[in-house]
Amino acid sequence: MIMIYLFLADGFEEIEALTIVDVLRRANLQVKTVSVTDSLTVKGAHGISVISDALFGNCSFDKVKALVLPGGMPGAETLGKHKGLTELLKEYHNTDTVLAAICAAPMVFGQLGLLKGKKAVAYPGFEPKLEGASIQNDLVVVDGKIITGKGPAAALPFALKLAEVLASKETANQLRKDMCVE
Repeated sequence: MIMIYLFLADGFEEIEALTIVDVLRRANLQVKTVSVTDSLTVKGAHGISVISDALFGNCSFDKVKALVLPGGMPGAETLGKHKGLTELLKEYHNTDTVLAAICAAPMVFGQLGLLKGKKAVAYPGFEPKLEGASIQNDLVVVDGKIITGKGPAAALPFALKLAEVLASKETANQLRKDMCVE
């Protein structure tokens, strides 16, 4: 089964993580939330705890459609320090796999050198951490297989862009209609 993996660490931005999972599941895509901690329960930046679908060490990551990083602090920093996750991102960087990050999380791509020569966006103040990127000011930026989002207000547009890229434009348009976005 081809899977989209969304990674969670304590301090993740709840609106970003949950909006992405919700929208992609509405698009009938297979999404698995993965804790990079030693517990399935991960506490968000605003005190909302979420039970992940799996622990990082229990996932095989052999049929990957997308790897998604929500923002939030210190969640995004923790994701960037997780050796297994950073190796996974580097492994899938030059494949057809979509790499997506929003808010503070694009800094993880920057620190790994994945944004060199790419257009990208991040939460204001994190731009210096997008090493080698051409900084944009849009809510959502797509450059090849890398998708970045600006911050919490971008959660829904970011999730809908992921639905468009990972499912279809028609699916994303139907979701916009069904969710009263347009």
